[in-house]
Amino acid sequence: MAVTSLWHIKGNLKDLIDYVENPEKTVPNEDMQDFFHVFSYVKNPEKTDSGEYVSALNCLKETALQQMILTKKQYQKTSGYIAWHGYQSFKPDEGTPEQCHEIGLKLAGEMWGDKYQIIVATHLDRGHLHNHFCFNSVSYLDGKKYNYSKSEQKRLREVSDHLCREYGLSVIENPRKAPSRPLYLDEKSGKPTRYNVYLEDLTEAISGSRDIPHMMKYLTDKGYEVDFSGSHWKMKLPQYKHFTRLDTLDERLTPDFIRSHLGTRARYGNYKARISYSPYMPEEYKKAWKPHQKTTGILALYYYWCYQLGIFPKGTDYKPTSPLMKEELLKLDEITAQVRYMSKNNISTLSDLHADRDKNQSEMERLTDYRRHLQNKIRRASPAEKETLRAEKNGVTEQITELRKRLKYADGIEKRSAHIDDCLNQIHDTIENQRSNHQKQPTKTEHRREESLR
Repeated sequence: MAVTSLWHIKGNLKDLIDYVENPEKTVPNEDMQDFFHVFSYVKNPEKTDSGEYVSALNCLKETALQQMILTKKQYQKTSGYIAWHGYQSFKPDEGTPEQCHEIGLKLAGEMWGDKYQIIVATHLDRGHLHNHFCFNSVSYLDGKKYNYSKSEQKRLREVSDHLCREYGLSVIENPRKAPSRPLYLDEKSGKPTRYNVYLEDLTEAISGSRDIPHMMKYLTDKGYEVDFSGSHWKMKLPQYKHFTRLDTLDERLTPDFIRSHLGTRARYGNYKARISYSPYMPEEYKKAWKPHQKTTGILALYYYWCYQLGIFPKGTDYKPTSPLMKEELLKLDEITAQVRYMSKNNISTLSDLHADRDKNQSEMERLTDYRRHLQNKIRRASPAEKETLRAEKNGVTEQITELRKRLKYADGIEKRSAHIDDCLNQIHDTIENQRSNHQKQPTKTEHRREESLR
């Protein structure tokens, strides 16, 4: 089973050439850092058994970087993407380093070997063997730049699968789109992303319900919209446009599997979904928010929200039960930074926030005009004066950067306060629906009385 991926590397060729010609005196800028990391990472001796599993196609591995630069200079293709980096990752405990390196060379040769200069390295430092590919974005043959289209993506996967079958390795029969890397890392670290929040609540609903109607009611009481029609059951929270299929959360979650696992912790009756609020909130913040009414006291609103999320007080054992709140914990750092900004700058209401934003905007416009004035003076100044003016200009630029951060905070706080209002209104409506549904349900005594009248 081999998984493949490919992505581009941006940069400035002039910086690359300067670094290659004199690496001791040249510091690569931020744009170029990825390119240098790729070359040092791909050819890392500790990962490739001291370079035994590093090979080159259409160039020498010792001078591959210099040869790629010469190709770019020859065809005057020095802008845009400067290289491509990809990998081919194999199933753990499958294949030998020699086999995997041979497969990688064949894959690179069939995909890009007729036109491009390529480095292929097999890494042995993880629990699974994997090949890395780094190749020039410009063809040494005709100077054309490589275009990674959807058809090329499909061809890469098909060639990799064909070679794996040829060497007796397993192949993914029903491939699915991988999640984005930030989402993958968040899920891996256990952060409450949309999908693991869905899965947690769905697991509770399955184990706590003895039949499908009660399972649907459990999810609805949590605030979800459900669609259990057809062969693929779906669910979503109201703020999202599209439903999520249950079998994308876990491939085992088919209708038959769900039916066979109902009620594992509900032997004597169905569990009821409940959404609770934090019991630790001080009285002064309990009235910071009112249903369906826009809050102007945004600092108090933020404190209210932090208590409901379980951020305040420190060391609390309270955890939010609403899926809307659980997902908000993913933005914990952003919320904390916004609270600190408001506290530091004495911002309590939307009026305070707007005044702070207008002041910073005016100051930034003044400094921007002054920096433009300094730039014009630098053009006409003598060499001795230029150094002083440039230092002053750099100081002004730092002030502008700080003001941009402040404006970004103000914009983010205003948007988030409206978002908090919306979330709390949705949660309030869900709780009210639970209460009204509970009141509508007849008690056991009323039910027996109705039965006797019949």
